[in-house]
Amino acid sequence: MKSIISTLLLVYSFILIARLLSSWFRPPSPGPMRTVYNLLYDVTEPVLKPVRGLIPPVRMGMMALDLSPILVFIVITVIRGALA
Repeated sequence: MKSIISTLLLVYSFILIARLLSSWFRPPSPGPMRTVYNLLYDVTEPVLKPVRGLIPPVRMGMMALDLSPILVFIVITVIRGALA
């Protein structure tokens, strides 16, 4: 059971990385890539949104740095370490 949870958390980490990388680019126009983009968003946003409520993005002039993915990665790493 522990290995299944650990594997699911690892897969979620990869999905989160894909979401972060996709956020660096313009959202794709309608089509298959837009479906993948929306899927990445739909899978990761339910976890990131509450964390964003705890740690709001840090303002950096005209931009903001969202620290919520870093906290989620830390929590995933701690949980996977505890399961090992």
